[in-house]
Amino acid sequence: MFEGPKKKAVKMARQRDPFWDFVEKLDDGPFNCTFCGYKFAAATSVSRIKLHLSQVRGRGVAICDKVPEDVQEAAFQAVHGGNKRHKTIASSSNFNYDNTISNTPQEQNNEVDNLEGDGGTTQAADKMDSALERRLEEFDRWLMEDDIDNETGGVVQPGAGASSSGGLTGNTNETIGDPLPTSSTKLVGRAFEQNTNLIWSWLMDDEVSTIGIYGMGGVGKTTMMKHIHNKLLERRRISHCVYWVTVSQDFSIKRLQNLIAKCLDLDLSSEDDDLRRAVKLSKELRKKQKWILILDDLWNTFELHEVGIPEPVDLKGCKLIMTSRSTRVCQWMDRRYEIKMKPLSESEAWDLFKEKLGHDITLSSEVERIAVDIARECAGLPLGIITIAGSLRRVDDLHEWRNTLKKLKELICRDMKDKVFRLLRFSYDQLHDLELQQCLLYCALFSEDHEIEREELIDYLIDEGIIERMESRQEAVDEGHTMLNRLENVCLLEGAKQGYDGYRYVKMHDLIRDMAIQILQENSQGMVKAGAQLRELPDAEEWTENFTRVSLMHNHIQEIPSSHSPRCPGLSTLLLRGNSELQFIADSFFKQLCGLKVLDLSHTNITRLSDSVSELVSLTALLLEECRMLRHVPSLEKLRELKRLDLSHTWALEKMPQGMECLCNLRYLRMNGCGEKEFPRGLLPKLSHLQVFKLYENIIYGTYRSVQIAPITVKGKEVGCLSKLESLRCHFEGYTEYVEYLKSRDETQSLSTYHIAVGIVDANYLFRRSRTIFLSNLSVNKDGDFQVIFPKDIQQMTIYKCDDATSLCDIFSLIKYATQLEFIWIRDCNSMESLVSSSWFCSAPLPLPSYNGIFSSLGVFYCYRCRSMKKLFPLVLLSNLVNLEVIKVFDCEKMEEIIGGIRSDEEGVMDEKSSSSEFKLPKLRILVLKGLPELKSICSAKLICDSLRIIQVENCVKLNRMPICLPLLENGEPSPPPSLRKINAYPEEWWESVVEWEHPNAKHVIRPLVKFEKLRYEMTVPLI
Repeated sequence: MFEGPKKKAVKMARQRDPFWDFVEKLDDGPFNCTFCGYKFAAATSVSRIKLHLSQVRGRGVAICDKVPEDVQEAAFQAVHGGNKRHKTIASSSNFNYDNTISNTPQEQNNEVDNLEGDGGTTQAADKMDSALERRLEEFDRWLMEDDIDNETGGVVQPGAGASSSGGLTGNTNETIGDPLPTSSTKLVGRAFEQNTNLIWSWLMDDEVSTIGIYGMGGVGKTTMMKHIHNKLLERRRISHCVYWVTVSQDFSIKRLQNLIAKCLDLDLSSEDDDLRRAVKLSKELRKKQKWILILDDLWNTFELHEVGIPEPVDLKGCKLIMTSRSTRVCQWMDRRYEIKMKPLSESEAWDLFKEKLGHDITLSSEVERIAVDIARECAGLPLGIITIAGSLRRVDDLHEWRNTLKKLKELICRDMKDKVFRLLRFSYDQLHDLELQQCLLYCALFSEDHEIEREELIDYLIDEGIIERMESRQEAVDEGHTMLNRLENVCLLEGAKQGYDGYRYVKMHDLIRDMAIQILQENSQGMVKAGAQLRELPDAEEWTENFTRVSLMHNHIQEIPSSHSPRCPGLSTLLLRGNSELQFIADSFFKQLCGLKVLDLSHTNITRLSDSVSELVSLTALLLEECRMLRHVPSLEKLRELKRLDLSHTWALEKMPQGMECLCNLRYLRMNGCGEKEFPRGLLPKLSHLQVFKLYENIIYGTYRSVQIAPITVKGKEVGCLSKLESLRCHFEGYTEYVEYLKSRDETQSLSTYHIAVGIVDANYLFRRSRTIFLSNLSVNKDGDFQVIFPKDIQQMTIYKCDDATSLCDIFSLIKYATQLEFIWIRDCNSMESLVSSSWFCSAPLPLPSYNGIFSSLGVFYCYRCRSMKKLFPLVLLSNLVNLEVIKVFDCEKMEEIIGGIRSDEEGVMDEKSSSSEFKLPKLRILVLKGLPELKSICSAKLICDSLRIIQVENCVKLNRMPICLPLLENGEPSPPPSLRKINAYPEEWWESVVEWEHPNAKHVIRPLVKFEKLRYEMTVPLI
């Protein structure tokens, strides 16, 4: 029989390598280990046989437990290039990724039935070889191991970034990425499991550089990749950085460049030329090591070099993954590996339906039969199954179940996409709540895949009247969150990640958005072209008299000339937000939009607001946020229906709009000072319905990027008279005005949020929490009693240049009651010696239990340039700091102790718990100490900090002990906490020769995580 060259080569290799003698070929093709009987796939490589016999764990190959010692040692040496096994090194040491799975993609493909495709590409088949399944189980166990030994014998933690050849390489301290929100629903189906496992095997293979996943919309591509993305974040051995980019239909080279650059924290704003942008992007990606770039929802083909994405095949360990509905898009790349996602089988569809319905729900036998038929009608599409099951979650009436099945069977669908749309429309109809339906439709006005800030959306719903008027704005906001929760619960909206700003977001699946837009366009009621890359306004014939809502958000429209004057008398909502190139709107544009209620021109570059806006007497919301070039706003005198006015960050606006005193129905006002130093006296009392009043400082940009803050102050008595106020941001000129506010405020006024600055402000300041007070340039002795300064529910306290305060107690003696205090920032307070004085403990009249709440909520503490500060926290309060996450202390030249020892005047308040020699700070993530030349001690007691991620110590040369206890392994040796990412220490000589840890071997163990370099920033504003 003729043997091709490939088969001959394989046969010759088997004849040459003696390890083939330890397996025997079975009749049905696979090989059998002669010692333990383990089965190898028919196309297995000799490398896998050697790994099996060497007993090296964690390589994705089951080990042989019956191999003779001499054979095992020979196999070990063959795997490790002739090096004998060292007695003190575990069998999983010197881990090398190259052989985690088959040595080449071809070997891998041979182990999967029907995976080899045309032109060297692969495609997942319905069944996988049992050998592949066993192999995947093995390396999945390896992925879950707590640590691996590197070549030096030190321990490399999962987050430390093991390279493909072992040890530490590259920028392993870089933030790998943030987890993406995923449904709590368990993903079901053998196909899903097989596809996930196959992708994992490709991710582990250095020979695989490009992966494509395609299939119709709603089949689960994005969901599967989100789960894989989040697992990758936990397993840094595979990749140092994972970047997720949602591309969507509104594709352009520049937009994709911006999205990738955002992931890399790369600023491309100064570069307009696509080619130069591509060069910068490529250079930045090439600097990274072992990255994975996931391009989700790709609709168009493009050349990688045009965007600036290096060919992953040229960069070892780097991979590109794409998801698309188009086979063509996935197949455009060379050397790709691809999977087609198929609908679920009937049994899998039923499993998913039950999962989404809820395991706590018991169906009668008759209802269950109907439910099985309903699941079958969903055609195996996870999106359809999830939304239909979600809409039936609380239905227990047999008639309703039967009616649902009847309606689903009546759906006449042209194709599978039409089937999905009709299933989604059915879920929409099942809401049986007009306000809830309107809420969902409103989400479709945003760009595709846009993460919508919940409170921003709720503000729109209030403006539109979708949320009915309530007694307080907080009640309306609560109703809005309830509506969004309900839409999430029935799977018509997705919960998106919570941002660093603390805001929550929702997101709409693009198919659900398409369905919602179809509904909006019925009877020509709406036009939605948000994010459609428009450069000019849609033509006049596209505007109809029936329009009620038009969304042109996030486009590139540059001007609206006088030739555009659409006749849309019923148009109530016009959203032009985010057209950053829009500079001019002709007066004629608004002439025939007399019914307009909501007008959003935020984040545009218009220099003047058309005078014709003054005639829009039905307007309830006028939004001009971040119109930084805006210099003219016409009179607002006739806009008496206006309830929300946003002029925030309109820094070029030089005077207050005329007619503001006539806005008798105004409930929400955000604005800057408009060139004024003081808010016009007498205006606030005329705006008696205000629920939200936020007055921002002016920002003046000077030469060479200098920034000057020009605060606008307000009279305390006038703010106090606003009886319906719920949210306040303002600046009082001094302590006296603040006290006037406290004395005069209406008893019914109950602030849910407040950001209040008091005193002369000459520096940047940030409000990081909902309830914050900022004190600046005040004098304890001059300004009198400070006991009333802070409310008990304060969350953030910022103190700047209060020079004669020796401790926090001088400023806020009732601090013991501020049990919700989360954030303290103290800067340039040159008389302050400690955070809480010892004398305060002695004179405090309350018994010991009263101390238990002090700082119990504290999460972040900053101390910056306090020249006299010697000690921060007394040891008596250490046990309270269970929520402390961040400590940063900079340039305090007299600082001696971070957490002080026990003094004689504190002994009377020490209990058994607080006098312990060991304390836990369970949430501490970041410890930064810089420029503390007198620092001798961080803490006299031992500290257990199992969540610690970053330690940075610079120029603290008198510090000789790190009190942090590392976790101990079973053999008693220390190991870094799994969370620990990096330690920055400077200077190197001090760290190496002076500093000791609690365990004598600790310094050696953490050595791979240490870098000797100065911090690269000054802390002028608190950043976490």
